[in-house]
Amino acid sequence: MEPTVSTPVKAPLAGVVPAARANGTTPTLFEKSRAGRRAYRLPAWEGHDTRPEELLPAHLVRQGSIGLPEVGEPQLVRHFIELSVKNHHIDKAFYPLGSCTMKYNPKINEDVARLDAFRGMHPLQDDEDSQGVLEVLWQLREALQEVTGMEEVCLLPAAGAHGEYLAMKMIRRHFIATGHPERDLVIIPDSAHGTNPASVRMAGMRTVQLASGADGLLDVEKLKALLDDRVAAIMITNPTTVGLFEARIVEVNALVHAAGAFVYMDGANMNALVGVARPGDMGFDIMHLNLHKTFSTPHGGGGPGAGPIGVRGVLRRYIPGPRIERDAGGRFCWGPAPDGAVGSIHSYWGNFGILLRALTYVKSNGSDGLRRIAENAVLNANYLRAKLRHAYDVKYERPCMHEVVLRGTGFRKFGVKTLDVAKRLMDYGIHPPTIYFPLIVEDALMIEPTECETLETLDQFVDAMLEIRREMEENPEVILQAPHTTIVRRLDEGLAARNLELTWGGETRS
Repeated sequence: MEPTVSTPVKAPLAGVVPAARANGTTPTLFEKSRAGRRAYRLPAWEGHDTRPEELLPAHLVRQGSIGLPEVGEPQLVRHFIELSVKNHHIDKAFYPLGSCTMKYNPKINEDVARLDAFRGMHPLQDDEDSQGVLEVLWQLREALQEVTGMEEVCLLPAAGAHGEYLAMKMIRRHFIATGHPERDLVIIPDSAHGTNPASVRMAGMRTVQLASGADGLLDVEKLKALLDDRVAAIMITNPTTVGLFEARIVEVNALVHAAGAFVYMDGANMNALVGVARPGDMGFDIMHLNLHKTFSTPHGGGGPGAGPIGVRGVLRRYIPGPRIERDAGGRFCWGPAPDGAVGSIHSYWGNFGILLRALTYVKSNGSDGLRRIAENAVLNANYLRAKLRHAYDVKYERPCMHEVVLRGTGFRKFGVKTLDVAKRLMDYGIHPPTIYFPLIVEDALMIEPTECETLETLDQFVDAMLEIRREMEENPEVILQAPHTTIVRRLDEGLAARNLELTWGGETRS
């Protein structure tokens, strides 16, 4: 853990850090650019009658400079190493970002994904040349079907929200195909993931919110009042965004089915259930999985990702293609989609590199290992809950699943907000947890330790949180001015969101 900072840290003396500018930042790669410097030179185009630019239509040939920085290889490498040191990532330190499941990505996954036999494949190669790739996808599909209890898995969606959207499209297609287009209402509990309503609307349906009960779980009586012949489905996040398992889920699913609707499970929190409980056995009809969460593949910045869906029953006829088939001789090939399929959702194989990493993770752990992942994730979250519940308010007095949600309502008497606690945690070398979400918990601090963290790391986090709690009473100003030790000090988030500058344009504008 980083040394405790009890008073604001002064800025470095001028001249002590020559690379730094007056505002504390370092020069950009563009500012380090000098004409004529090169990090890489292409080999000379020799032995050919045609010059490279003559192979392209004239209107596609660039006439002027592309405007990239001109730097040598050492400067280029140092630039990106410097950025990696400034940024917080899971390989650097604890990253308890609730709901996002920022778990460690084992390096064996990366090694396998970089094997030439996989990396050099092209999606247009013949099936005969792609047997290894197709078998990877087949084996992953079989594994995910076993883990979820679903009858079929579609690997094509490229993210969790992509999987949600596909699921809603399939449900919509079913009711149109069966002559009930009026069934276009989807019930969404207020404890569900935030992307669910958008997925419903994009699929051409309407939403209605279901308020949770005082215990943070689905209010079954309120659900009964909403179920009528307009309802197409209910989208349930289980465990919920407040980190609780829906104890009456089998009863809830039976009620929805009796009303002629489908039950969708947002499987983003499957890290608490994998190897322990299967959504298909609970009665869910369709679900998605976040392979970049539960199965430890990288998140990426808006990609890469993978959000396969699992399907049971009648909805299988709407799964998009192509689908992998295996003949009696063990040969794999792409087969056609069902006649009722909703249409293409992703080109070719989906995000194959992510799917390959996920299968590596499954095989590395095995069935027993997957169960231990869930058990340890739940154990770690409840350990933090037990250690912090007396210093920080816990809304729901019951054991949690893979994440614990604290709330900052008790900080207000010290003039401290949840945001201030998050900022102060940065001084301890810890990434802040998710804050102000889920919305049904006021001033929420949503903490997910995952199964990867050791007891020592959890104790360091507890010590930091308890020290911040002490500072609220003795020296709240140090929290209100935090962070003190980061490269960039406290930002105006509102201004930053309204005035995005995503490209370098010389001097920073005010």
